[in-house]
Amino acid sequence: MCGGFTCSKNALIALNVLYIVVAFILIGVAVYGRAASLVTNLPIVGGILACGIILILISVLGLLGAVKHHQVMLFFYMVILFLLFLIQFSVACACLGVNISQQEQLAEQGWSRVDNATRNEVQEVFTCCGFDPVVDKTTPHPSCENIAMRCCITNDKNCVCPPCMKKLQHTINYAFKLCGWIGLFFSLTEVSCC
Repeated sequence: MCGGFTCSKNALIALNVLYIVVAFILIGVAVYGRAASLVTNLPIVGGILACGIILILISVLGLLGAVKHHQVMLFFYMVILFLLFLIQFSVACACLGVNISQQEQLAEQGWSRVDNATRNEVQEVFTCCGFDPVVDKTTPHPSCENIAMRCCITNDKNCVCPPCMKKLQHTINYAFKLCGWIGLFFSLTEVSCC
């Protein structure tokens, strides 16, 4: 019969092992989101990464509290887990609530803050030139001579590579939505424990 301390202890141990797995998934998604967007410094994705790291630490606290049957540890575990839920839920909702124009503003800020080596890398990876005609007037970008050869398959002199914002928009949107939905799903699993 399941209902005593042993069953609760085993369930809490299993739940914390699951949270460790969830934390690694959150960290992986946040790292992917940051790597896929290359240009932007996305603080929201950093929030998901921080939640994953904190979740690992909280899971270790929960494991120790369950194994040692330490009531004070378990109390702090529940309080911290609830606070993490609030933070993670807020960050996930923020990721899902960012619209296209806000994503463009974040990308523009990121483009203006990075160095020319990173801009050149983005232009090479996405086969684009500059960020946006409006932004390029104030923020210089590396030369597009090498990229123009790949953009324009024909030797047309009027051929122009598209700006990087058009190429990056889908990737940035995908990273925000992926981080948001996964963060929301796992934050709701945390509140079920509390």
